[in-house]
Amino acid sequence: MGIDPHPALLEAWGLGVDAVGVREFSRRSLEAFGDLVPAIKPQVAFFEEHGSAGFAVLEEVLASIVEAGALSIADAKRGDIGSTMAGYARAWLAEGSPLACDALTVSPYLGVASLDAAFDAATANDRGLFVLARTSNPEAVGLQAATGPSGTVAQMVVDEVGHRNAASGPGAPGSFGVVVGATVAEPPRLDDLSGPVLMPGVGEQGGTAEDVRRIAGPALPRTLVNVSRHVLRSGPDVGAMRAVVRDLAETYRFAESD
Repeated sequence: MGIDPHPALLEAWGLGVDAVGVREFSRRSLEAFGDLVPAIKPQVAFFEEHGSAGFAVLEEVLASIVEAGALSIADAKRGDIGSTMAGYARAWLAEGSPLACDALTVSPYLGVASLDAAFDAATANDRGLFVLARTSNPEAVGLQAATGPSGTVAQMVVDEVGHRNAASGPGAPGSFGVVVGATVAEPPRLDDLSGPVLMPGVGEQGGTAEDVRRIAGPALPRTLVNVSRHVLRSGPDVGAMRAVVRDLAETYRFAESD
């Protein structure tokens, strides 16, 4: 589940478009589904836009996710090189950092190897990464579906992440995953990833359970289906949001034979 305190949602909930509103939005969201889902993904941009006060709220939210017993995925999509990437890695993945999360989304489009500091920090601190591979936004096609000697750019990203997971040993799932949207017509192959898949794009964006099966393939047991707006639009009533989450959980509960 995502926590996306978009200004329009804050207003729809009768909250201020400020850090106070974001805090109350996040509190109600966690009350609604913190105990119902395995992982919760705050959208960092909607906290960051409120400056230091917004980051303070995000720190509280990340701590509350831990208290709820869920995994925290900070959707920050960080990506840079060298010492700058190392700074991002310390901020989000180092033990004791106030922004430390269980997993961080990162962008590989300065080269997958530019994320080495994040891969190293995640390994050292038993955390994970989700690397953007094939996202569902239409603007992504020209870049991510471009082809080279080893296939599409998206496939090259998936293969490189899978190669890094191979260091975990034969048959052992790795801590490095990829982001692949549920509305992608021609997704990358995930057969050799040996890591988790974060799959947004269901609900409001039109992705279905059949799309998830088709795209995930053999990675289905390791796929986290993310939903945000479809649930949050049923707020601010906590009971209404819980009901939607339970319905979605039934829809996306795949049998082991799938």
